[in-house]
Amino acid sequence: MRTAVVTGGGSGIGRAIAERLRADGHRVATLDLAETDDEFGYVADVTDRAAIDAALTEIRAALGPVEILVNAAGLDGFKKFTDITFDEWRRVVDVNLNGVFHMVQAALPDMIEAGWGRIVNISSSSTHSGTPYMAHYVAAKSAVNGLTKTLALEYGPAGVTVNAVPPGFIDTPMLRGAQARGLLGDVQATIDATPVRRMGRPEDIAAACAFLVSEEAGYITGQILGVNGGRNT
Repeated sequence: MRTAVVTGGGSGIGRAIAERLRADGHRVATLDLAETDDEFGYVADVTDRAAIDAALTEIRAALGPVEILVNAAGLDGFKKFTDITFDEWRRVVDVNLNGVFHMVQAALPDMIEAGWGRIVNISSSSTHSGTPYMAHYVAAKSAVNGLTKTLALEYGPAGVTVNAVPPGFIDTPMLRGAQARGLLGDVQATIDATPVRRMGRPEDIAAACAFLVSEEAGYITGQILGVNGGRNT
């Protein structure tokens, strides 16, 4: 049993991951922008290093040193590239990329001291092919994949594995919100173009994360494990 921290754990993919890791016997704390009903749910913005450090201090006191970190917090954005303001660009990059930077830097010392650690970064299948009107999001998530590979090389000798899971078309509140705003086009056409002929579920991503943080996955690091129903191979 390990102590795990999941960002964005209040809903969608993050919540499913937290629930799966808890079911697998881990001590799980979540970080999110809003309060949740989790016993060990902490309110923190992943772009705020002071808030992260304060939350991790409380988590360590309650559950022990952090040995598993899943970075699932994210922020999407849909706008023509030439209409994206720099403030909008910076906010999307701040959450999706800099938030990973802050969380990994804050939690990594625990893993190094333990000689064991697992980090899983939730990126995006859009990094495989690009997505129109999401330049800031795709750029940030692509950088997360690159960061994942670099961290894997740096910290493998310390017993820490670092992998990324880019989800495909997953049925989450974020996706449904984009659909409600008319930003996803023909959803059924997307499903029809997916080899397994269905939308993904948050639990599909959680299952991949559960494996990557397990003892059995100790020889897997620096990998980008797409969970997308075959749409991106």
